[in-house]
Amino acid sequence: MRIFHIQHSSVTESPALEDLAQLALPTQGYIWLSCSRQAFERGVAPIQAMLQKLCGVQLVDLHISDLLNAQLPSHYDYTSQYDLLVFRRLAAGHSPTEARPPHPPLRVPPRGGPPILRRIDTSPVGFALFDRVLLTVHPSDCAVRDTYAAKLLQAASAESRAAGARLPLSPADLMLRVINQMVDGFLELRRELTHQLDHWQAELLNPKTRFNNWAALLDARLSLHNLDEICEDQRAAIQDWIEAVKTWPDATTPAGQRERDLLQVRSRDVLEHIERVVHHVRRLEQSAETAVQMHFSVQGSRTNDIMRTLTVLTAIFLPLNLITGFFGMNFDALPLIHQQSGLWLAIGFMVAIAIGLVVLFWRKRYLARSGR
Repeated sequence: MRIFHIQHSSVTESPALEDLAQLALPTQGYIWLSCSRQAFERGVAPIQAMLQKLCGVQLVDLHISDLLNAQLPSHYDYTSQYDLLVFRRLAAGHSPTEARPPHPPLRVPPRGGPPILRRIDTSPVGFALFDRVLLTVHPSDCAVRDTYAAKLLQAASAESRAAGARLPLSPADLMLRVINQMVDGFLELRRELTHQLDHWQAELLNPKTRFNNWAALLDARLSLHNLDEICEDQRAAIQDWIEAVKTWPDATTPAGQRERDLLQVRSRDVLEHIERVVHHVRRLEQSAETAVQMHFSVQGSRTNDIMRTLTVLTAIFLPLNLITGFFGMNFDALPLIHQQSGLWLAIGFMVAIAIGLVVLFWRKRYLARSGR
């Protein structure tokens, strides 16, 4: 569990992380309370008491169940006192105490397929947003929280302030910045997927190779479909959040109104990033399906070429077999069989017929090689 006091120009981390009873709101700024799902489950009672002391309200039981649920999809909910947003992030791994997602993607066999597809696995992060308190519940291995906490402490340094770094102005602004960092992880995954799926398309369309890794390709399509569903839930949650922000009372000061406008701009920016991921994932799914269809079209074309060649060869040798069958009949009065030049005349006639048929089929492009 980590507690941060965030003010306009400074960020301090509370040294007494376990002493929640003495925690109080600062005169300026707000508090970010971040804990793992296991720590939240063990400390629900003191955390509820702390929220009652700081905000005058506690989390409802259903929202506590949502924050403890490791299989919950991204969604948004609210009460008259606080907002609740659950957002799924990319999971680098799972500890033994973390539950698996309800529909984890199939494992890609080691022999083929992009290994990046094995990383399409997610876990939820919960945000309970109060006026001056942000409570976040993360998985136990959440690198996003630690990375942003380090960035937050660095932004509070004198050098960063001189360079123009700005701290989050409100708990909502902080929540959106953390979510934006999660979405950036999906954008990086999108780029890696693009590069690592290219080799499958090349292998599918290469006429000199024989693609047999159909099980891995099916796993890849299921993983992409799973990622599409995750991003759709994320987009719906952020859209609900944006609609809720529009219903907030108007700010009474120009600074407050500017803060509200910046909050809406950041919300729309997060939504635009999610839509980019959704668009690219769907394009990858369509590209994979198109590559499979083109693969079977190429295989059908190669089969047609083979059958055409075999048909042409059969057509060439059919009259030759007719001639040899004719002279092979057991009749004494057949022409040319009693002449010394009869064999050479028959061979020459057969060669002339074969050459004529080859020329005829070549001119009709039955023996032409298909361009690749």
